[in-house]
Amino acid sequence: MTAPFIVVTRRPPGRAVEILAEAGQVWVWPEDRAIDRDLLLDRARDADALYTMLTERVDEELLDAAPGLRVVSNMAVGVDNIDREACARRGIRVGHTPDVLTDTTADMAWALLLAVSRRIVEGVDHVRSGRWRRWEPKLLWGVDASRTTLGIVGLGRIGAAVARRGSAFGMEVVYTSRRPKPALEEALGLRRVDLGRLLETSDHVVLTAALTPETHHLIDRAALEAMRPTATLVNVGRGPLVDTDALVTALSERWIFGAGLDVTDPEPLPADHPLVALSNCVIVPHLGSSTRRTREAMAELAARNVVAALAGEPMPAEVPTTGGS
Repeated sequence: MTAPFIVVTRRPPGRAVEILAEAGQVWVWPEDRAIDRDLLLDRARDADALYTMLTERVDEELLDAAPGLRVVSNMAVGVDNIDREACARRGIRVGHTPDVLTDTTADMAWALLLAVSRRIVEGVDHVRSGRWRRWEPKLLWGVDASRTTLGIVGLGRIGAAVARRGSAFGMEVVYTSRRPKPALEEALGLRRVDLGRLLETSDHVVLTAALTPETHHLIDRAALEAMRPTATLVNVGRGPLVDTDALVTALSERWIFGAGLDVTDPEPLPADHPLVALSNCVIVPHLGSSTRRTREAMAELAARNVVAALAGEPMPAEVPTTGGS
């Protein structure tokens, strides 16, 4: 019997390739950039499994090119790059990497929230440029985090971890999600509200929702206009949750205090994009889960998903057919 052929679209960290090799023949795209689309289509023709990154588009075209495909495992918690319905129609199982990146990504949300609200990047630039000449009572005034209202859009695993950190800051935490989360409400003292109310009353808004057709540009011009002028917006979900052009206007015209973005639309964001030039916008290059421990855990979980699926066993982290935060 021929061993399963496993296509890996970027060399993952840790022991992932070793784990995959236990289940079949592994081919790894060797370069540190997204795999060429034509090459991926060619390699997929013989693939039993695809081990993908969020940079790969797993769509009808790719699935049609891979008649023997049995599983797609994404080294990410989000699977908006994968056509789940098309996979389901073909009986292809889909894996992802929840849980292992929850705390690390929540930490990044808080790093961005504090960096924006306390104007950390502006302060660093102030020192490095030689403008720090004396102490001044109103120098780079920011806004408080403690004893304010935190609004979380999408109370999944990461949203709940952000909420726990907010409770430790003495914040009132409100949230919006597709379904109520009574256990978390009781444990953390959270309150579920609609999006409009959340935007109107929150001092800090953190986006952790999944990207779906319903959440695309959820934060548009009207949403930004509804926010407080002293409020901050943090996005650690997906870039297209926010209308980028509307955000440029909101920050330029000071409709809101500032924004912290781990994800952008487009991504990567060009260095000459208007958002980059704004002093009240802190942007990092999709680093939410980027610690060695977390990325290695993600890579190895994605590999174990492949091994289990090829063996016809339950996957450690299979994407449900329906659901959301």
